[in-house]
Amino acid sequence: MSDTYYEFGTAGERWDRARLFFDAKEYGTAVRILRGLVAEHPDQTAQRLLLARAYYHSARLSLAEAELRAILERDPVEHYARLMLGRTLERQGRPEEAAPHLRMAAAMTGETMS
Repeated sequence: MSDTYYEFGTAGERWDRARLFFDAKEYGTAVRILRGLVAEHPDQTAQRLLLARAYYHSARLSLAEAELRAILERDPVEHYARLMLGRTLERQGRPEEAAPHLRMAAAMTGETMS
């Protein structure tokens, strides 16, 4: 399939297509669409967060971590990005780095950690 498929349509149409692929667990295809959207609109948290999730689910953890850190650099109180960063770090075998992010995410949502 040519790359033009991933770039075809308006940003809204590509966003819808990326979400459909993500929901169908076609994470690689979602990534290919979302990378272009994030490059065009780097300040949009929803697109970057879905890209990070697609990377996470496709075990591309260093790329997920980079996207999550970019989100948190702009918006340190984005609690879901904070939670995902903690889980991404845990999955990479870095529990000490993950712990503060997980605690902060729990505090932001009013959850208690056991």
